[in-house]
Amino acid sequence: MRFQTPLIPATLLRRYKRFLADARLEDGREITAHVANPGSMLGLKDPGLKIWLEPNDDPKRKLKYAWRLVEHESGAFTGVDTGVPNRMLRVALEAGAVPGLEGYGAVRPEVKYGEKSRIDFLLLEEGRPDAYVEVKSVTLSRRPGLAEFPDSVTARGAKHLAELAAMVRAGHRAVMLYLVQRTDCSEVTLAADLDPAYARAFAEATAAGVEVLAFDCGISPEGVSLGRALPFRAP
Repeated sequence: MRFQTPLIPATLLRRYKRFLADARLEDGREITAHVANPGSMLGLKDPGLKIWLEPNDDPKRKLKYAWRLVEHESGAFTGVDTGVPNRMLRVALEAGAVPGLEGYGAVRPEVKYGEKSRIDFLLLEEGRPDAYVEVKSVTLSRRPGLAEFPDSVTARGAKHLAELAAMVRAGHRAVMLYLVQRTDCSEVTLAADLDPAYARAFAEATAAGVEVLAFDCGISPEGVSLGRALPFRAP
């Protein structure tokens, strides 16, 4: 998935009110950018970080910039837009290019299920159990090479795991897919210390038959692509 508009570099000044960030452009101007990430963004919101913004000239948008990437001192990138994984994965799923999820003729996004929830993707193919696929964007890394989810307490995430387990009990296939939006990690685990309830919900869901897949991303200021499968380490 390529970004619609070429990204421009900036320096982060502060992130606030969940969906706003102030940044300084290379020409010295200070601007406010939209942040498409409701999470804590632990480790990704320190003032002085180099970030990449996507400008727009849409008159319907109040803010003319959107924060897309963090570029770390190592040269690695982290994608901060939580909407990117689903847009990218939809294309890959429809092309049958996601290992472990090939062979489904229909890909339906945002289908209602469970208790007032929507599954990210429902995969359908005659003669096969329906596959319910929940996607989580992973951006936290507190140890070199190790990505962790979540970066804060997520009651909603625990609810999704319980609903996936219910789909398995109803005879369907259910998959928890962790998409690591970082280029510096080689395995994934749970941040059980940050959200013990989510870790317990995960253990219960996997015991019920919920499958776990994890992938990293190719990330650059040009765009984001599905990367390699990563090993998942249980906490």
